[in-house]
Amino acid sequence: MGRINIICVPPADVSICKGANMGRLAVTSARISSNAAARYSVALCAVIVALAARCALNPLLGDYLPYVTLYPAVAFAAWCCGIGPSALVTLLGIVGTRYLLISPKYSLSLPYAPQGAGMVAFALGAAAIVAIGDFVRRDSAALHRAQSDLEEKVQQRTAELNDANHNLGELSARLLHLQDEERRRIARELHDSVGQTLAALSMNLAAVGADIEKLAKTASIITDSTALVNDMSADIRTISYLLHPPLLDEAGLSSALTWYVRGFAERSKIDIDLQIPQDFGRLSRDLETAIFRVVQECLTNIHRHSGSTVARIVIAHSDGHVHVEVEDKGKGIPQQKRSEIISSSTGTPGVGIRGMRERLRQLGGALDIHSDGEGKGTIVTARLPAIAPPPPMEARSAAAGSLEASA
Repeated sequence: MGRINIICVPPADVSICKGANMGRLAVTSARISSNAAARYSVALCAVIVALAARCALNPLLGDYLPYVTLYPAVAFAAWCCGIGPSALVTLLGIVGTRYLLISPKYSLSLPYAPQGAGMVAFALGAAAIVAIGDFVRRDSAALHRAQSDLEEKVQQRTAELNDANHNLGELSARLLHLQDEERRRIARELHDSVGQTLAALSMNLAAVGADIEKLAKTASIITDSTALVNDMSADIRTISYLLHPPLLDEAGLSSALTWYVRGFAERSKIDIDLQIPQDFGRLSRDLETAIFRVVQECLTNIHRHSGSTVARIVIAHSDGHVHVEVEDKGKGIPQQKRSEIISSSTGTPGVGIRGMRERLRQLGGALDIHSDGEGKGTIVTARLPAIAPPPPMEARSAAAGSLEASA
């Protein structure tokens, strides 16, 4: 016995196919209905095709069912052409069938009673088809117009959403640029004003201490005060350098990172291996600042959260891009937490991670975080183009106005 294959089509797919076919028929009907000459021409072609098909079937059907091929023509005309062309198809179909198929053939005389009854039945059936087809055609046309209006509104809302996202990106870039400028200004103010004042005070206390060396108790107090002032001066210098190290602007990224990593390793007792080429060269100010902040944030997270005693930093420049990789051997990131960090729609990463991603995104870069689970460490990778796009003009103007106001 042969095997029968049954293919089940899901109801949803059937509905989609029907909707697509209805939509295509509605579009075709609208195109034909927009031109009166086209409507009647199509109707005439339909009745000619129907009569030709019935004549071709005449050896099989004989005098039976003389109007069988005219019903589809009437339905097509009612759907696509309207009432007038449908009536024309009905009339020409009756005349053509009488002339070509009903005995006596090739005559337009009134037929016999049975043929006349069949003619009346066809006319009534065609009228019903025309009424139903015209109703469906009008309903489909209204549905097509509503669908077109809905698509236009969706496109308009999409354009508005794209504009809002673009404005949000420009605002983020402006905020990051202003933050860097403000840090640079505060660092300069601390170094130039407070640092110089503390240096003068330290010299005055040293002079006073020299004059009253004979008074041991007083000299001891002055010495302690001088030590406190020196410690405060060192703390302020450290804060100033951490906010924005002058080496980053004066000597470049390589020198600034070397200084920062050395100091961070002394403070945190973490063994840090910094790998950066000696001929790394200079980048744009925004790129150097972004790379320095990424390394600074990664080391801070290692010290606070990972529990690792070692860290490795690799910075390379190839293929027109700068690659930054920061790795630790700490406790890693749990799978659930890493999924929340990676997700951009529902995740709630920390402020530091959001800041790094936004800063890199404004420069055309990307940030990736890899961790195989608890106890296997974490790798943070950043990739930026060597030539970063310039910051928006609004951010530059706002930063310049802020500097003028502070001066």
